[in-house]
Amino acid sequence: MELQFFGIGILTWIVFIPIAGMIIVLLLPDKNRNAIRWTAVIATGIQVILAGVIFAVFDRTKLGINDAESFQFIEKFSWITVEAVPWVGRIEISYFLGIDGLSVLMIILTSLISFIGVISSWSIDKMVKGYYALYLLLVTGMMGVFVALDFFLFFIFWEIMLLPMYFLIGLWGGPRREYAAIKFFLYTFVGGILMLLTMLALYFSVAYTDPATGQSVHTFNILHMMNPANYVDGGLLSGVDTTWRYVAWMALFINFAIKIPLFPFHTWLPDAHVEAPTPISVILAGVLLKLGTYGLLRINFPIFPDGTIYFMYFMAILGMISIIYGAFCAMAQDDFKKLIAYSSISHMGIVVLGIAALNTQGMVGGVLQMFNHGIITAVLFLAVGVLYDRTHKRGLNDFGGIANQMPKYTGLAMIGMFAALGLPGLNGFVSELFSFLGAFEAYKWITIISVTGIIITAGYILWTIQRVFLGKTPEKLNNLTDLTPRELLMFIPLIVLIIFLGIYPSPAIELMNSSLSYLVEVVTNGGF
Repeated sequence: MELQFFGIGILTWIVFIPIAGMIIVLLLPDKNRNAIRWTAVIATGIQVILAGVIFAVFDRTKLGINDAESFQFIEKFSWITVEAVPWVGRIEISYFLGIDGLSVLMIILTSLISFIGVISSWSIDKMVKGYYALYLLLVTGMMGVFVALDFFLFFIFWEIMLLPMYFLIGLWGGPRREYAAIKFFLYTFVGGILMLLTMLALYFSVAYTDPATGQSVHTFNILHMMNPANYVDGGLLSGVDTTWRYVAWMALFINFAIKIPLFPFHTWLPDAHVEAPTPISVILAGVLLKLGTYGLLRINFPIFPDGTIYFMYFMAILGMISIIYGAFCAMAQDDFKKLIAYSSISHMGIVVLGIAALNTQGMVGGVLQMFNHGIITAVLFLAVGVLYDRTHKRGLNDFGGIANQMPKYTGLAMIGMFAALGLPGLNGFVSELFSFLGAFEAYKWITIISVTGIIITAGYILWTIQRVFLGKTPEKLNNLTDLTPRELLMFIPLIVLIIFLGIYPSPAIELMNSSLSYLVEVVTNGGF
């Protein structure tokens, strides 16, 4: 399926529209702050519209994963080609974009959260031009990862995200922003090196024969890397169940686990969340963490099905530890942002447990949990940002009786909190249910232990509601004002999704069901 505007494919538009916005922002005068802000709104707003078009015309019946014909909105042309390299043959790097059921929900999530983040950024008044330019560059990097089908291109988009996030935390963050930014950079950079080494090993282990010339062509094409028939004899990662394939799987897993972040690679996240400005916390929790689990599903699972099966219990156990550990750590916090950061570790553990089950229920639940967690944490971080803008405090014990002063705010924030604890009728319940159903089929005792995390989650969420919203309002908080129209605009789309997908999740499940069922089949059969 092709969908073009002015001769350019829709995926290129949705990836690079923010770059066009960034260029316009850089050309605008520094003093013209409203024009800069509205440029960012328009750029991300166009992304939301394009994501809506993709959702409307996406073919729900196609499988995906195995070949270019199974992906949709394909855009491909030769980007970098070097002919007849000695001992190697022709080198080929392609500009190759396409989406399947795994990608499409993440595209919708990224566009929506990016747009909400721009609205949330309206109060930023320090180096406004630089902030919005870096923000738009970050959005391009995130969107590019979800549509890239060439490993080299995937790696470029992955690394593009690192630089703007480093500066957005390091320049616009809190008192310990430099420490948090450097810690984030180092963790992510080390993971990126592991991915680069694995990518090179795959490149020299995979080659296909060009039907037009008969030449052996080494390629970064992810779809060629998924096909065991393309592995060359004697390649480092050729064969099945070899030590080097397990090493490569683990190197990629560490890279993606850092981004999730999964225990024990999680320690950068609380610092980054606490120090980052509110819109960047929204982006970080809403989208960036999902890149880790997306990478596992797009790269590790189909390229190394033997390694995935070998390490499936390892993944499930780390998911279980993250669920319990993250929930206990959240309960111990008195900083609102740190509480949500640790809750993210717990909820992303549910994603890992679900996809580690290697069955359709768990996989659908895990990917749906990625989407739902992005929506829920965006609401929670926006809620923290609203309070911080008014009081310049984040301590849970600094508040009390907020419901008396801010009833609209309290109602919306509580919907987000009840969704986070998995209340039936809200979106968090559906995805957690499917994740645990799939996991129970594969790992009964691991799942039974993991489900206790829901009890702990209910404990810290209800305790937070009690300390912040209920009771008598302290005298110092008597002058708090309720949500402004701009702030309501941030919350309402997210709240509508939380309620809608809690009551009727089928539109989201239909998008990914076929692709994820086929991915399960590919992995459990050891390849195509």
